[in-house]
Amino acid sequence: MKFKAPLLTGHLIRRYKRFMADIELTSGKIITAHCANSGAMLDLLEEGNKVWVSPAQNPDRKLKYTWELVETDGTMVGVNTSLPNGLAEEGILSGFFTDLQGYDSIKREVKYGQNSRIDILLSKEDGSKCFVEVKNVHLKRGHRAEFPDSVTSRGTKHLNELMAMVDAGDRSVMVYIIQRDDCKSFSPARDLDPVYGDTLDKAARFGVELLAADCRVTPDEIVLNRMLPVEL
Repeated sequence: MKFKAPLLTGHLIRRYKRFMADIELTSGKIITAHCANSGAMLDLLEEGNKVWVSPAQNPDRKLKYTWELVETDGTMVGVNTSLPNGLAEEGILSGFFTDLQGYDSIKREVKYGQNSRIDILLSKEDGSKCFVEVKNVHLKRGHRAEFPDSVTSRGTKHLNELMAMVDAGDRSVMVYIIQRDDCKSFSPARDLDPVYGDTLDKAARFGVELLAADCRVTPDEIVLNRMLPVEL
């Protein structure tokens, strides 16, 4: 996934109100960028961290920039949570996700379950379906990538929805897109959200499949890199 326009570099001043970040560009100009990330962003918010922002494509948008990348401990990390769904779709269409091949149709944001939308719905002409939920991951602790980085009742709801689809006879897959390339495995962050960790255990036993993939992140593009083992 290539960025639509060249990114601008700068340094983080602060992130606040969840969706706003003050950044000093290398030109010296101070801007307020949209932070498309509702998580805690643990270990990514140190003042002075090098960051990259994209210019808004819509000239009428109030915030003219979006925070895309941050460098921490020498590693570039993607922080825009709107990108993983597209990365997952690219990975399915390109054959990167070998476990998600053989379907005749792929659709995004399809209504299902109890007032939810599935990120990706795969289907075959015989009527069989595969419900694919995608989560963004950027937290690293030790050698592991972990999710979530704060309590996510929405994430727990999605796991329950996936189990309901398995119970109905369909296939369900939880895909974790890790927007960094310096981790060796993926695990749930049980101490940050014990309910999510327990529900993920239950979902795996119930038949929900778990996949995790990291990404190669550069100022030009974010590309799926390799599959990582999921350790519960």
